[in-house]
Amino acid sequence: MKEFKSLVASRRSHRKFTTERISEEDLHLILRAALMSPTSKNQRSWQFVVVTEAAVLKEMSMAKDAGSAFLADTPMAIVVTGDVEQNSCWVEDGAIAAISMQYQAEELGLGSCWIQIRGRYKKDGTSATSVIQKLLCLDEKQEVLCVLAIGHWVDERKSQDEEKLKWEQVHYIK
Repeated sequence: MKEFKSLVASRRSHRKFTTERISEEDLHLILRAALMSPTSKNQRSWQFVVVTEAAVLKEMSMAKDAGSAFLADTPMAIVVTGDVEQNSCWVEDGAIAAISMQYQAEELGLGSCWIQIRGRYKKDGTSATSVIQKLLCLDEKQEVLCVLAIGHWVDERKSQDEEKLKWEQVHYIK
């Protein structure tokens, strides 16, 4: 098992995956990480939709014009949504859950990539959220934050370079 500091350094976005399926045990651990993530006032108003159906993944890959095409060749995706009526912090809560899943995937030796959906549109003005909502039969109040592509990576990535950290962007008030 990696130490957390190593896990943080090694977690990188992967956009190319093998066709190998994610085991049920690994999926359970990934979802467990999301369900255990902290939320505002412990509201836990997020929901997660696991998609493994190839035809649905292909449709989801076209929800916006840029940055999601690789989803068509991903073995699994997790859609992160939040109830906008129940929780004003749904974006923050969903983001915490999503990154928790990404770190868990990394610890399991899996790759992941965040695909931004909220606030993204197709060239014709159609929101990526509405495309995903319609495709997955989601209620309109379940806003889509992101889609996490998860799989067995083929594109090995180097760990973060400690020398390139921008420590000048850290400020102290003593």
